Amino acid sequence: MSETPSRDGTRRVALVTGAAGGLGREFAVALAARGHRVAGLDLADMSGTAELVGGGFHPLRADVTDPGEVEAAVAEAAARFGGLHIVVNNAGIYPPLEFEETALEDWRRIMRVNLDGPFLVSRAALPHLKAAGWGRIVNITSAVVFLGPPDLVAYTTSKAGLVGFTRALASAAGPYGITVNAIAPGLTRTATAARTTGADGGFERVRDLQVVRAVEEPRDVVSTLLYVCDEGSGFLTGQTINIDGGSAMH
Repeated sequence: MSETPSRDGTRRVALVTGAAGGLGREFAVALAARGHRVAGLDLADMSGTAELVGGGFHPLRADVTDPGEVEAAVAEAAARFGGLHIVVNNAGIYPPLEFEETALEDWRRIMRVNLDGPFLVSRAALPHLKAAGWGRIVNITSAVVFLGPPDLVAYTTSKAGLVGFTRALASAAGPYGITVNAIAPGLTRTATAARTTGADGGFERVRDLQVVRAVEEPRDVVSTLLYVCDEGSGFLTGQTINIDGGSAMH
């Protein structure tokens, strides 16, 4: 896959968490197609992503909730490609749980993956982005933040926390030429969603709540990710962009 330099002649390096499948795989492929070199971070096998991306992809096996593993993986990505510029905090879990049946360990696990993960990855990456004098951190939250479904209380709480994290980190990182934004997809047709929330007519139920009466596809989210990461998007920071076909308008 050919590499296209940025406007200042620099080839950007991106790190995508949860890159083994779903939206993470789509993000990795799309960023590589823009000429970026991409490192994927996941506990699952990323060979399928590597096949789609080609030679510019470097898989890193790490648990986003483990500080030591995250530090080592981010350092390896930066060393492999000579720096780091784009971080996509995509890894997350969303088990549907009735609130009264949610055990404390369920709650803590969801918070560890969905909130601790982006914190640890961003903290490890920030020195590299500062050294580059340019950066994009993109946190993948969810449209449920604006809808509050009853069976996703813990998940919704974790993703709402990620919105606050995005806003505050944008203030801290802005002076260094680094933007921090969040993208909030609706229920998107991925293999994972098809096994869980989208199963048994879930995609169609969500579609019927939207102004745009179509099932959300990965390409609908990818286009926004590329916009947020673009060289020309340096004045966009601290924002949460909702991509849910008009289920929630805010």
